[in-house]
Amino acid sequence: AVIDTGVDYNHVDLKENIMINQLELNGEDGVDDDENGYVDDIYGYDFANDDADPMDGHGHGTHCAGVIGAAHNDTGIAGVMSDVKILSIKFLGDNGSGSVEGAIKAIDYALKRGVNVMSNSWGGGPYNEALLDAIKAADEAGIIFVAAAGNSRRNNDMTNAYPANYEVENVISVGAMDGSGRKASFSNYGAEKVHVFAPGVNIYSTVQNNSYRKMSGTS
Repeated sequence: AVIDTGVDYNHVDLKENIMINQLELNGEDGVDDDENGYVDDIYGYDFANDDADPMDGHGHGTHCAGVIGAAHNDTGIAGVMSDVKILSIKFLGDNGSGSVEGAIKAIDYALKRGVNVMSNSWGGGPYNEALLDAIKAADEAGIIFVAAAGNSRRNNDMTNAYPANYEVENVISVGAMDGSGRKASFSNYGAEKVHVFAPGVNIYSTVQNNSYRKMSGTS
């Protein structure tokens, strides 16, 4: 599950690896065919606009999705995984912002859809018990919760960055490094709270409308 600004599920480099709800695809329009509480959620769900079209109008979610699983074909880039299904869950609007309530609904939805990993390249706000409970529910279901450590150059051991700093067994907090294996200048860090670093500087990946762009960040 890419919990973000949505994913361009029509992108030529992503569409073969998009997770499709077959019961809804082959069901009746306007009917909750799989009885999960969401009508016509073929490609996922949009909690920013409360509808069943999680199309990305920002680019960030599609960029993250490409890093994870752009198809290993003769087009564009190749994601880290070739054998993967990406579920688009949008709670961040096209301006890149969202609510804690939307994040909780997104996590709950991903849990209902039976994903194995949740990619959470977002952060901000204070400690929230309800959000923590949602992450704990994912943990109890055996779902990995990958979280961006943050792009504020802070030590997460000293200053909390949520959701990356929630102390739940399934949370993996990820910092960014450059192409030489050094910590990226913008990346948060912390010997205790940041678990792993991965390439995050000038990463070339998919964005909406069959395009590609370089981005940097702990996302």
